Amino acid sequence: MRSIEVLAAELPRVPVGDWFEGLVTWLTDNVAWLFDAIGAAVEGAVDGLTTVLVAPPALVLTGVFALLALFLSGWKLGLFTVLGFGLIESMELWEPAMDSLALVLVSALVSVLIAIPLGIAAARSDAVSGVVRPVLDLMQTMPAFVYLIPAIFFFSIGVVPGVVATVIFALPPGVRLTELGIRGVDAEMVEAGEAFGTPPGRILTRIQIPLAMPSIMAGVNQLIMLSLSMVVIAGMVGAGGLGNEVLEGIDRVNVSQGFEGGLAVVVLAIFLDRITGALGDRTAVARAMAQMT
Repeated sequence: MRSIEVLAAELPRVPVGDWFEGLVTWLTDNVAWLFDAIGAAVEGAVDGLTTVLVAPPALVLTGVFALLALFLSGWKLGLFTVLGFGLIESMELWEPAMDSLALVLVSALVSVLIAIPLGIAAARSDAVSGVVRPVLDLMQTMPAFVYLIPAIFFFSIGVVPGVVATVIFALPPGVRLTELGIRGVDAEMVEAGEAFGTPPGRILTRIQIPLAMPSIMAGVNQLIMLSLSMVVIAGMVGAGGLGNEVLEGIDRVNVSQGFEGGLAVVVLAIFLDRITGALGDRTAVARAMAQMT
């Protein structure tokens, strides 16, 4: 026991944090132009979408959301949409809610554009999968607050670091479920396509992706839910929206303000969850499986 304690005391400190800080400093000093371009694009996208969402009267946009819910999922979600978004407007949280919705939608779009190609590459190459999996493990287990530190260094305070941190936090399930869906496609279906001389690219787009679409849509659903879970954390770096309402409620010990902000987040989460779930159910494979059962 004594020897173990001596050995542990003699182990040198590994300055991993210092190395990471050095990397962040080097990137800030040498590729600031890239971060400026990314920041401008993200901020422009969020501001533009927010402008579109807050331009019409709240009741008009609620009606649009309700019609979308009615078309995709049925009258129950349509009714919930009217009641839920009507409640948000009655709590005078419409603009913060639309700010958060814009942040979530932009974050989810960026995550999808990264996750699906990366998941396809991992599914088609064991080498890529072997590299991607430990990185995803790190991204999923790292506390979300840690992502804010380099994001603030690169993009300062505002909506951009919130979006960047959200993208990093929400990305893993999209990649994993896309890879799982592609790998889960029946090998006989792929072999049949190859037997008819179908090029690999068309096998991917005509066989593997359509058959994997329920899994891919499940990944998109999880990705959006994780993006919403980052709303409050993003508010800590000046992203605004409902996260700011919740944080102000915490700072002021204002139970009413904090609860109302949290309730508005729940309404957005249920709405987006049911909409993406309905889109997944409307894929050709999902419809065929439903008819078989």
